[in-house]
Order: sequence, then structure tokens, then C-alpha cells
Amino acid sequence: MNRILLSIFAVTACFAMGHALKCYKCDIGFWNLCITTEVTCNAGESCFSGVGEAAAFVQVKKKGCLENAQCNKTTQVNFPSDSNTTIYEMKSTCCESDLCNAAPGLPHISILPLALATLITLITTKALV
Repeated sequence: MNRILLSIFAVTACFAMGHALKCYKCDIGFWNLCITTEVTCNAGESCFSGVGEAAAFVQVKKKGCLENAQCNKTTQVNFPSDSNTTIYEMKSTCCESDLCNAAPGLPHISILPLALATLITLITTKALV
């Protein structure tokens, strides 16, 4: 019986250690447009989402795998890459579960403005008829 339990434990441990992290990857995106694909990270990497702002109004986004040592840091992005000309700074935020760097959900709309707009529409309709 002990051999069976030991075998089950060994197989489970092999699967757990061999599990590779899957992340969304987007090389570069602007504002909320970032076309993604799925990638598998290497050992020592986590999923990340990066956000920066270029020219004080263009929001730049990146997603993918990032070395753990580079997680949750702000880096300068230069153009060309070997120059000293900083185009923007990117803040990288990491997470460690499969596909955890997905796009944020839809913005939440407060019910109060919607209720007020509906009420004003009803009052205006009654007044005009």
C-alpha cells in the first residue's frame, strides 16, 4: 500500500514541477487596444502587464513573460534601444497564475447617472405630450 501511495505522490510531484505558466502576450498596444496571443513562460518567469505613457497622452501597454527579478519595477524605454533618448517609462506588474495578465473587465457604470437620465427622459416625455 505504501508503494502505491509513494508512486501516486511521485507522479503528482512530477506534474506539479513540470507545469509551465501560460500568459497572454502583446508586444505593444495603445490605449485599450492590445492584440494578444498565448505563450508559455520559461522557468523563473512570471506573467506581466506593463503600462506606460508616451508623449504625455499615448498610453502604451505590453503583456507577456518577464524574469522574476524585473517584476514590479519601472523601466525606461529608449528609442532606438541603444540610445539615451527615453520615449516613456513602463511600470510592470507581475502575477503567477495561468493567464492572469488578461485585460481588465469593462468599466463599471454607476447606477445613479443611469437612473437620473431615465427619470429626466420620462419627465421630459410627459411634459412634451
